[in-house]
Amino acid sequence: MLQRFLLICTASLAIVDASAQAPQKTAAATGISRPKLVIGLVVDQMRWDFLYRYQDRYQTNGGFNRLLKQGFSNENTFIPYAPTVTACGHSTIYTGSVPAITGIAGNAWYDQRLNRTVYCVEDATVSTVGSSSKAGQMSPRNMHTTTIGDELKLATNFRSKVIGIAIKDRGGILPAGHTANGAYWYDGSSGNWITSTYYRTELPTWVKSFNDAKWVDKYYEAGWNTLYPIDTYINSDKESKPYKSRPLGSNAAAHPYDLKSMIGKNFGAISSTPFGNTMTLELAKAAVKGESLGKGAVTDMLTVSLSSPDYIGHSFGPNSVEVEDTYLRLDKELGAFFEFLDKEIGKGQYLFFISADHGVAHIPGFMKEHKIPAGTFDDGKCKEGMNALLKEKFGQSNLIVSMYNYQVHLNRPLIDSLDLDKDEITESVIRYMQKQPEVMRAFDIAELSETTLPSKLKTMIANGYDPNRGGDVQFVLYPQYIDGGPTGTTHGLWNPYDSHIPLVWYGWNIKPGKSNKEVYMSDIAPTIAALLHIQMPNGTVGKPIDAILP
Repeated sequence: MLQRFLLICTASLAIVDASAQAPQKTAAATGISRPKLVIGLVVDQMRWDFLYRYQDRYQTNGGFNRLLKQGFSNENTFIPYAPTVTACGHSTIYTGSVPAITGIAGNAWYDQRLNRTVYCVEDATVSTVGSSSKAGQMSPRNMHTTTIGDELKLATNFRSKVIGIAIKDRGGILPAGHTANGAYWYDGSSGNWITSTYYRTELPTWVKSFNDAKWVDKYYEAGWNTLYPIDTYINSDKESKPYKSRPLGSNAAAHPYDLKSMIGKNFGAISSTPFGNTMTLELAKAAVKGESLGKGAVTDMLTVSLSSPDYIGHSFGPNSVEVEDTYLRLDKELGAFFEFLDKEIGKGQYLFFISADHGVAHIPGFMKEHKIPAGTFDDGKCKEGMNALLKEKFGQSNLIVSMYNYQVHLNRPLIDSLDLDKDEITESVIRYMQKQPEVMRAFDIAELSETTLPSKLKTMIANGYDPNRGGDVQFVLYPQYIDGGPTGTTHGLWNPYDSHIPLVWYGWNIKPGKSNKEVYMSDIAPTIAALLHIQMPNGTVGKPIDAILP
């Protein structure tokens, strides 16, 4: 009897003790402490060094310095796969996975099952909502896995709201996931923000009102001059050079850019100015208000991608005054965005992170000016040369159908139907590719594990390879060699300038600090899952970042 009494007393004390240690701040509906809103901001083509390259010019309490002083920076965050391109980056950040699993093997790929090129978010079964163009025939259906937004909705029985916004369709759609309440992107043919019938049959009132305001014409009226006197831009090359592209007109070579002639037309050009960022962040604010994000009993999520830095960087290169001005303006606009969030959601009540989908190489022409080895590779010309060689050797043209994503795609159905020797064709392709002066390595992807190549590159290539959406021969260019033409630059390979990206956390439960421990883009989603106490996405290969967790 006494023993039973002692057991009851012990159990009662345990219950009292557990109650005393329970968290005092809890969400009424779940008993779990969570932020009101999670905001993910991806800056398309933001190299890690841009956090510091212009830091002396960032505002003391603006966007980037606020993040670096009050947030936590994972200084050595890398992309764990190749090709390092937009669709792969956005999907990996929000799935915690890699292209080999998500199926998002590039911005586009040659589909071995369909025997045609496929765009990453194309969907002919849906229609455009918000304009009469076909720009809305898009959805996330090509992505095989869930996102952290999908898992948040599953965890709350679909009471959470998830909204995605970006100028690029893939930047708005892939982060938001399959179950999003909405994804919105910009239609350059109409000047409207649009969506597709995958999400809804009519634009919400807040998007209609935003479109009615004709923001683009207002930006064109103002034009693009530097934010500060141009002679203060000592971190960048101010000169017009023949290796820089001219996206704002053949006669528009340098600041100031007069954009008045574009009013009422040429709506797509806004993407190649910093005002594309301005417009996107204004729409993000409208989404917070219009959807009442962060106002309910459960956590909501907003994914925002700023596409304009990518368009600007491709054209002018990372050493240009155009890129520097873009980041100086973005710094101010991020500061204003945080002030908006502090007022609408509450300081410390939202979880924010900023990262990038990839970096970018310097323009080869610029590097050559400074005696650094660099150059360009013409994949179209290379494809023609190989097809000509293979026709001469095997008596059949069009044996190579694609050069997408630094891979050579053989015409497998044709080879099979003619009973040609695929191994011999593959070997001929490898020998041809290896003779190209820009090519560092070329090999049969099926023999990746046996290829003499640093393990880091092997892992990145394996993580980026989907056999149904990939090729037969992989090639790797020398550092600072890009697949492109005589002007502008690009990204896509394993090199640090393409794969070293920023990752800074800020807000709810984030303590200030930084870490130089190497982490990966695929660690972002599982870290959010751990912070929110929800299941990580179903294709996750990344791990929670311990330094971020309380």
